[in-house]
Amino acid sequence: MKIRRFSTTDGDFKSNLKDLLAFETAQDDSIDVVVANILKDVKNRGDAAVLEYTNRFDKTSAASLQALEIGKPELTMALLGLPSDQRVALETAAERVRSYHEKQLMRSWSYTEADGTLLGQQVTSLDRVGLYVPGGKAAYPSSVLMNAIPAKVAGVQELIMVVPTPNGEKNQLVLAAAAVCGVDRVFCIGGAQAVGALAYGTETVPQVDKIVGPGNAYVAAAKRRVFGVVGIDMVAGPSEILVICDGMTDPDWIAMDLFSQAEHDELAQSILLSPDAAFLDKVAASIEKLVADMPRKDIITTSLTNRGALIQVRDLDEAAEISNYIAPEHLELSLEEPLAFSEKIKHAGAIFMGRDTCEALGDYCAGPNHVLPTSRTARFSSPLGVYDFQKRSSLIMVSAEGAQVLGKVAATLAYGEGLQAHARSAEYRLKTRN
Repeated sequence: MKIRRFSTTDGDFKSNLKDLLAFETAQDDSIDVVVANILKDVKNRGDAAVLEYTNRFDKTSAASLQALEIGKPELTMALLGLPSDQRVALETAAERVRSYHEKQLMRSWSYTEADGTLLGQQVTSLDRVGLYVPGGKAAYPSSVLMNAIPAKVAGVQELIMVVPTPNGEKNQLVLAAAAVCGVDRVFCIGGAQAVGALAYGTETVPQVDKIVGPGNAYVAAAKRRVFGVVGIDMVAGPSEILVICDGMTDPDWIAMDLFSQAEHDELAQSILLSPDAAFLDKVAASIEKLVADMPRKDIITTSLTNRGALIQVRDLDEAAEISNYIAPEHLELSLEEPLAFSEKIKHAGAIFMGRDTCEALGDYCAGPNHVLPTSRTARFSSPLGVYDFQKRSSLIMVSAEGAQVLGKVAATLAYGEGLQAHARSAEYRLKTRN
């Protein structure tokens, strides 16, 4: 395998880094056209359109959309039917994720000024949320936990899950996760038609306020198009990991951590920064040694060859600077004093600190959310959390005394903007008007 190797002392380092991070995020026009037509059809024909596309794309033969809904008893049976180790792992992960997200709850607040004016903020939850979960063999129960639990902690009244079941294949772990999380309704539909059903509502599928969860290119395109009609979490790019290591960690560990993202797909990105050239050599050797036994060897090889890199830095301070520029989805600090070093990090989706903290723990059971900003968007966005399922309303109750002061200020500014009705509305409350 030929993984890229370069140093910050190279004259062309900046251009090399820019080329490494380059990712074409432009929408495929052909996908966009297909998605636009599907969404329009679902909006116009409702159940009939969703059923038609589902039977066609998922090779099913359902007679109605109601027949594609999974009742709570079946979800419960899926949970009870799991091998005991899987059920315990699922419930343990759910409890850890729930405990972490309960600490994110925003609460209403207010204060009263000396003249009796009350100002504040009222926090309320979204009424109904749609959760998209990939289905079939590529099914991820961890995605159910990470999206459903913060919604429920936030107080979302109804959570509607959609999950495709190609050839009628239902993933029992996904259904069990829905049971553990308290998902209210589950429909065996997927693709752009499922996004459309959630966004516009049909005779059977209720309209939601926000759609969250991962999906393929068609799902991503559909989420882009319905944004504004409903809210969405994000349109995520390929998975990423950046490891900063001082050269003192077992190179096999680091190689496997790089694999953990590379195995997602060929476009995933895995990068290692270290000031120790000899350590980079050892990691390169570990990569060659370990990849041969990986079931997803071909995907890992393509990912590391095309988008991976081993980069030598002058020192760890420079590594922090480069990390802040990259703004990675996952950042591992495999260092002696990771907590202190983390203070130098401004931009990262999640920071994994210490030699024993592999990124995979965050994917499943550490507690924090694994839905993270990608493609350098950690510069301005955050992990999915309870706050994504809550909204804020400003509270303003001006006292009669306060209106005498604020009314004059507002009127003066309104006249300056040429908005006379605004000004007079404020002046009407003044006890002494000119």
